[in-house]
Amino acid sequence: MDLPVIDLSIIALYILGIVIFGGWFVTRNKSGNDFMIASSSLPGWAVGLSFFGTYLSSNTFIGVVGKSFGSDWNFFVFSLAIPLAAWVGVKYFVPFYRSRGEISAYHHMQQRFGPWARIYCVTCFLLIQIARIATITFGMSLALHGLTGWSMSMIIVVSGVVITLYTVMGGLKAVIWTDVVQSFVLMLGALILMVVILFTSNTEPVTLIQSAYHEGKFSLGSFELSLTASTFWVVFLYSLFMNLKAFGFDQINVQRYHAASSDREAKKSLLLGALLYIPISALFFFIGSILYSYYMEQPELLFDLKEKTAIAMVERDRIQDDSEAPSDQVEALKSSLTIPEIADNALPHFMSQRLPVGVAGLIIAAIMAAAMSTISTCLNSSATILLVDFYDRIRSSIPEKERMLFLRLATLVFGILGSCTALLMIGVESILAVWWQLTSIFAGAMLGLFLLGFLTQKVDSTAASIAVMIGVLVVAWIAVSNHLDLLPPFLQSPFHTYMSVVVGTISMFLVGVILSSRKAVPASNR
Repeated sequence: MDLPVIDLSIIALYILGIVIFGGWFVTRNKSGNDFMIASSSLPGWAVGLSFFGTYLSSNTFIGVVGKSFGSDWNFFVFSLAIPLAAWVGVKYFVPFYRSRGEISAYHHMQQRFGPWARIYCVTCFLLIQIARIATITFGMSLALHGLTGWSMSMIIVVSGVVITLYTVMGGLKAVIWTDVVQSFVLMLGALILMVVILFTSNTEPVTLIQSAYHEGKFSLGSFELSLTASTFWVVFLYSLFMNLKAFGFDQINVQRYHAASSDREAKKSLLLGALLYIPISALFFFIGSILYSYYMEQPELLFDLKEKTAIAMVERDRIQDDSEAPSDQVEALKSSLTIPEIADNALPHFMSQRLPVGVAGLIIAAIMAAAMSTISTCLNSSATILLVDFYDRIRSSIPEKERMLFLRLATLVFGILGSCTALLMIGVESILAVWWQLTSIFAGAMLGLFLLGFLTQKVDSTAASIAVMIGVLVVAWIAVSNHLDLLPPFLQSPFHTYMSVVVGTISMFLVGVILSSRKAVPASNR
């Protein structure tokens, strides 16, 4: 797709504007606290929009739309559990961190269980942030490549430079205020997409919606009481535990609690960000549902989508039959592709074929906004953790200039690491997927460890370390056992993969409590 000059101008102006706006805060960073928590000076509504912007990413544009296009609204249940987790966060987590005053989310882990617990949590967090930066950057490059034909490597490098630049210059103030701008760009882009789909169709908008409804595209999934499939209840439990982890133990969010100007503003920010995510995520699911109807009513467009998907799959060497020519592989693959297999390509294909001049540039800017918001947050929080949990502990009484230099250098390093990892994903995505799964397995025990420290006082370091090891094993067993053909059926997990963090956290918490209770019995009998 050769973008018209007006679209290219919109994209260029947006990128330039974000860099200038983010760089404007460089003179307002006088200390490490300015860079890390904006000196606790920001209004709750701005921090709340930053919460919201970080929740969304460029993968939301593609992945969420693809979910409802290819199946239904089952994963929208993830959004429905957020208010409950946010209520817990407002009532317990925000006051906990604000009263302690520690910038690091993992400082109290050392106080409760010793240095090993802090090192474990920090290491998992940093690995996850690198993987997160890489996957979001890669996802954005994949979407923009499909829309524009631009080189994926070029997109990754340019976006990495831009995001790292304004994050290095402006710190958390730049991150949050650019998040505010990017949140509005993202929401405007989604609304425009919905309008274009509804009103460029060959049928009435209500007919598109009815067709999607009759195809089950608005279903929230089965309400069966089963833990073996992606039912309503499994996704709800998964979301509840994941969001409790996010609001209670994620450095990204803890920094925002501290960035708000007061306890009241911090609580307001969490509620605003959490509640705003629900209607916007519903909007993306709605876009996917009506887009499905749009393609079903236009067979020639669906045919073109399948053909382009098949070509892309062959070009990425997903087809390994060397006996066939690429054109024959495309023809064979095109006729066998199912709706779920083409789902993630549906929105980029629609945008490349149907968006009016000027609108394409705005939507591309919205996709970039979603990615930039999340990545800049990851960079800032990673640099903060490296300073607070490592450098500050190695050296005492560090001058503010040295702390600021360290924070900026650390931000630069993580920007480079994230971009390089994203570049690797172009050729060896499967290896990076394994790495992502491994870091998720080890991080699965982080929530259990936090709850042991937060809810109990009797669990000691030994019991907690044993519980962590058991938690990691349980999460790993559920996450990968069903993919290992060598395991006999009776050793394979009976749970759906989404249940790994739920079962792992509960197992870990119970093990820690039981071990500590057994130790306490002899002492009480003396």
